[in-house]
Amino acid sequence: MAGIRIRRATPSDLPRLTEIYNYYVVNTPVTFDVEPYTVERREEWFGQFGMRRHRLLLAEEEEKGVVGYAGSTRFRPKAGYDTTVETTVYCGPEAVGRGIGTLLYEALFEALREEDIHRYVAGYALPNPATAALHGRFGYKVVGVFSENGRKFGKYWDVCWTERA
Repeated sequence: MAGIRIRRATPSDLPRLTEIYNYYVVNTPVTFDVEPYTVERREEWFGQFGMRRHRLLLAEEEEKGVVGYAGSTRFRPKAGYDTTVETTVYCGPEAVGRGIGTLLYEALFEALREEDIHRYVAGYALPNPATAALHGRFGYKVVGVFSENGRKFGKYWDVCWTERA
């Protein structure tokens, strides 16, 4: 995609990353966070990136700045899970449907290619056909659906869990 650069996120990107995430907190069931974050509260989240297996990449347009991000985080805190990472991708609402999520995941998997990762996992609230299609393109397979395990906007939501080798 012309005009889009993928790069590692830096602390100076945190205000925009928080803004993108907060859009989904306030307007969608995509995340089960229910209160918007301040930049200061997102600093701990940001601090996990840069360690082995954990990356945070962003998509930046020349004119618009940061339009999305993708990352890999620790799946669970127990050492036996260290070779499994959870992936995530978020695009600013103005960038949805433009292929930026695909670019971000391509770059993320390339950045992680030499890491000691056995499984990638991702979960997403249902229904979410765009996210399901994105993960399917990258070889994720559905391994299960937790029914009504998240509540937001006065409604219970199912969560689909997927994995890829």
